[in-house]
Amino acid sequence: MTTVELKTEADEPGWEVDPDDEWGVAVIETVGRQLKLRREAAGMRAADFAKAIGYSEDMVYKIEAGKRIPRQEYLDKSDEVLGADGLISAMWEDVKKVRYPKRVRELGQLEAKAVEIGVYECNSINGLLQIPDHARAVIGAAQPPYSPDDVERMVTARLARQTVFERSPAPALSFVLEEGALRRPIGGTMVWRRQLERLLEVGRLHNVVLQVMPMNCETHSGMDGRIELLKFADGTAVGRSDGAFNGRPTPDLKHLRILELRYGTIRAQALSPRESLAFIEQLLGET
Repeated sequence: MTTVELKTEADEPGWEVDPDDEWGVAVIETVGRQLKLRREAAGMRAADFAKAIGYSEDMVYKIEAGKRIPRQEYLDKSDEVLGADGLISAMWEDVKKVRYPKRVRELGQLEAKAVEIGVYECNSINGLLQIPDHARAVIGAAQPPYSPDDVERMVTARLARQTVFERSPAPALSFVLEEGALRRPIGGTMVWRRQLERLLEVGRLHNVVLQVMPMNCETHSGMDGRIELLKFADGTAVGRSDGAFNGRPTPDLKHLRILELRYGTIRAQALSPRESLAFIEQLLGET
């Protein structure tokens, strides 16, 4: 006899509902309610339904109560078992929009619309450039620590933003990273090597300018913290800096001019793109 191992909550890291995300809560509660109504209309008990789709009964109850975000596989199997002719599977279009934390969704939406993105990162490698294991190590090192669910959810959200590299037409992207962040072997030597290789891969893309701020730079205009600048096709823009305007995103033209001046100066102080790639190659050779 073949034993079927049911998928439980432990198998679903990062799929908890954020109670502070009102829209996300409403979407997941609605999806859960619809799933429960369809199951009951089919005359199936939760235990029988759970067995039929290959998940635990506890997971079924949590999803139907809006406490857990269903995976696409869960919806597809539910659709098949309940004979919903694709109506349940179609719920994934709404579910995937709330899969990630609210603030990351908002950032991802802005990045998806931007025609230019400029980032100076002072303490780490920017999230758009991180490989999964590096992102997991960075987020997992936070204090107080995040739960395993939260870590996985944040990693998945961070990686989802990287679809910006797949856009057509491609946006203009520029990054300035600190030498110290590149030398720090976050996640261990092998993860560090793969991260450096990823930086070289991205830095060679035709629409990307990647620069390194060397530690021996005697003048540094980025001491106030990271800077983000996003420009859109309609001529508008939004910027943010840790050390200015309370760290909040701002579309104010006066504020944007200040951030653009700082970012432009930082880029001028950093190594050139060619020198930066050569520097990363040298680091990779030292590992």
